[in-house]
Amino acid sequence: MAEVSVIGAGYVGMTTATGLASLGHNVVVADVLPERVESLSRGELPIIERGMEELLREGIDAGRLRFVLGASTAVADAEFHFLCLPTPPGDDGAADLSYVLAVAEEVKSVLPSGSVVINKSTVPVGTARLVAERIDRDDIGVVSNPEFLREGTALDDFLNPDRVVVGSWDADAAKRVAALYDALDTEVVVTDARSSELIKYASNAYLATKLTFVNEMAEICEELDADIEAVMNGMGLDRRIGTSYLSPGPGWGGSCFPKDTEALVHIAASVDLEFDFLRNVIRLNHRHIGRVADKVRSLCGGSATGKRIAAWGLTFKAGTDDLRDSPAVAVLGLLSTDEADIVAHDPAIGAPVDQLPGVAIAADPIEAARDAHVLVVLTEWPEFATVDLAAVAEVMAEPNIVDARNLLDRDRLAQLGFTVLGVGR
Repeated sequence: MAEVSVIGAGYVGMTTATGLASLGHNVVVADVLPERVESLSRGELPIIERGMEELLREGIDAGRLRFVLGASTAVADAEFHFLCLPTPPGDDGAADLSYVLAVAEEVKSVLPSGSVVINKSTVPVGTARLVAERIDRDDIGVVSNPEFLREGTALDDFLNPDRVVVGSWDADAAKRVAALYDALDTEVVVTDARSSELIKYASNAYLATKLTFVNEMAEICEELDADIEAVMNGMGLDRRIGTSYLSPGPGWGGSCFPKDTEALVHIAASVDLEFDFLRNVIRLNHRHIGRVADKVRSLCGGSATGKRIAAWGLTFKAGTDDLRDSPAVAVLGLLSTDEADIVAHDPAIGAPVDQLPGVAIAADPIEAARDAHVLVVLTEWPEFATVDLAAVAEVMAEPNIVDARNLLDRDRLAQLGFTVLGVGR
């Protein structure tokens, strides 16, 4: 059992804290917002993440998890210090390290001798060395330990990981950090810090590329009257390819893929390399988002102006309330510029969102579809697949659907007289 501090009570920080506490470590979490510290201390979770609230309360009740205001307070009695801080993209795509370096500066004089600072956030290559230089203490180890968490399944990813990556020039510090995960049945990759930092970017860039490839193939399927699901199933059975990330959709988004792909392009440019391949992946993803909006326009007769559009889904994926770089929001933003009348429903969103000020929020899918000329399915919430489609047909002004997730029963829709545009079908 180790004494651990986690700096930052956001998505990565809370997953790391609850996960480590469930493994038996004593964890103190620091944040800069007093109201967040107070609500978390009461066991109130500000995000939607399956199973996390239960682990939060279990950790608090067991005395293994507590919350404090300020990083300096948190690190005072801990041996390991996880930096789980925002690294937002700048205008040039580079990750902003100001939060990470500011905390390193704040805690450097109060870190217990012999302790280890661990970069958990996704950071550019060379950040571990920058943190070490900012701390400027020979008795403090610095390690890179990137997260590989999918929103909606983050705790399962933490407790049942494909791998744990630990990188440092300090072999002893790396070994000690790796030992924190001894209870997990997984492979631990121990490497140098720069390679560790690059593994995260390479992984997300590859996954984004795979999704864009699927959407490119879906467009080909549409033109050749083939079925993308059959094509991807046939591909995925090849063990060299696998079945994951082979589903078409309205494009990729979220808190990681957009900023990490842009950051990797910037990292390459910093050493005079033009990562044209990845630049094209990013460009094509924007094009596929636009294609979904164009499909809605086509079912409106060429323009969405003055038409009522129903949208099912706002979050970037099911199982989360995260709207960051959501392709659903991007599609509706394009339609908003057409001055369409848009009503949306999402199980995780109960009020209008800042990104779409003109979009109304309905309490349920049927109400969202009322009087709509086109319904567009944008997020793969399983609830949408079980909606009474006959009831949807009754309330819509015209029976038109753009199913950007290929989620709905096409045979049933055909029986009800819907005109349906999917992705790759």
